[in-house]
Amino acid sequence: VQLQASGGGLVQAGGSLRLSCAASGGTFSDYAMGWFRQAPGKEREFVAAVSWMGTSTYYADSVKGRFTISRDNAKKSVYLQLSSLKLPDTAVYYCAALAVEGYNGNYRTSRYAYWGQGTLVTVSS
Repeated sequence: VQLQASGGGLVQAGGSLRLSCAASGGTFSDYAMGWFRQAPGKEREFVAAVSWMGTSTYYADSVKGRFTISRDNAKKSVYLQLSSLKLPDTAVYYCAALAVEGYNGNYRTSRYAYWGQGTLVTVSS
């Protein structure tokens, strides 16, 4: 499975952005999907995840109520709508695919099998 993230850019604080991640190869619905991010000088952190059929979503506390994850299995894509952006949201955002064998009951700590190349989101004041 190959993942291609896009949609990053420069946005002012309080603004919005929509990230997309397109998958190719494999069967998209075989994977739960997650978004992670890595800010400069920090470790990669979990942002959000959506279950295999899109019926359940999970968020880090830091983005809950501001970000929305969704997926379209027909288009083999997952999206992350970023709203009310803050300076600390500046990071490279990565999408990742989680197979059932890697799922440990916690989307934050599960072993994701495939990763996209990342897309940079920069929030300015």
